[in-house]
Amino acid sequence: MVCIAAFIILAIIGVFVAVVSIFKPRIGKAYLKAMKKAWGCLWKKVRLQKCETGFKDDVKNTLLSRVIIKHPKWVKPLSALIEVLSVIIVVVAVWALLTAIKSLLALWALGSCNVTTPSACTLGAEVCSIDENEPKTPIEAFGRWFTEWGEIFEAIPEKFKTYNVSDYNFNYISANPGIGADKPVVIDILDPGCSVCMVSYRNQKEAGFFDEYDVHIVPFAIQDTDNNYKFKNSEIIVKYMFAAEQVRSGLAVEILDRIFTTKNHDGIYYQDMFNNEYSREEAVAKLETWLGDEGINADGIAEIRKIAAYPETTNKMSENREIVENVLKVKGIPTMVYDGAKHTGLWKK
Repeated sequence: MVCIAAFIILAIIGVFVAVVSIFKPRIGKAYLKAMKKAWGCLWKKVRLQKCETGFKDDVKNTLLSRVIIKHPKWVKPLSALIEVLSVIIVVVAVWALLTAIKSLLALWALGSCNVTTPSACTLGAEVCSIDENEPKTPIEAFGRWFTEWGEIFEAIPEKFKTYNVSDYNFNYISANPGIGADKPVVIDILDPGCSVCMVSYRNQKEAGFFDEYDVHIVPFAIQDTDNNYKFKNSEIIVKYMFAAEQVRSGLAVEILDRIFTTKNHDGIYYQDMFNNEYSREEAVAKLETWLGDEGINADGIAEIRKIAAYPETTNKMSENREIVENVLKVKGIPTMVYDGAKHTGLWKK
């Protein structure tokens, strides 16, 4: 292990040695000599052959040369310590290499280098991630590491799949109820509390996307693996959207439009108010005020309130979650399905 650890260390410092050797060629020559020996040892290890003991002894002697003279009794324990540290260096290097490979594969297959918390990956698409809970014990963390590999390999075939919107039986609302039936259908999964979804929606609206496509908006309240909602009022908003759509077509998208595009008298977007300020009761009161503004009378609002509380409405949300997380295997939203592909992240004009 000593020679393998030496190769890893030499490889890491190679860049710095290359710079120094410009001014001191002697150091560069000594480095290359040591590197050739280390590589020869590593190559023999790969082929399951024994390394030359001479190189291992050279490394140890170099490290222990001063100790031998001043503290000869320390040589044996320090020699054993070098062996232990060599094993640690090799294990850490292998783990780091595997983690790097896993992150790159996850970025390609899932759109994020972080499988558990996709939004934590700055290299991935802008999303509101559907996070898994952090492991509570080292054993859980170890198991999660292997589970993530499984998710990545399971997602790889999805990269080559053709997605047909007719394959997914979502409960949805229409972004434009008056659009012609001849328009291509788009599935648009978004959370009313997700800021990236809000920007995507505005971009789509400004670009005329809802006029070009028959957009089926899937209102989706993100939950973690403990069923906690990512945004505190998304659940009640989604329920009211489904209920409102049953009373009058197009009413649900009016609610969503107000949340995503309008501000209160203090100039704060209503999405921020629902996410950070409103209690559940205040959120319901605001939604019902908007329903009144859209011409729904007291009896109609009472009917919407009743439908929102129905188990059937909760079941719609559960059915959508099953499709999003286990069929489409979405790790973050907004996610859209159209033109034969799945598109995750911010929709740009």
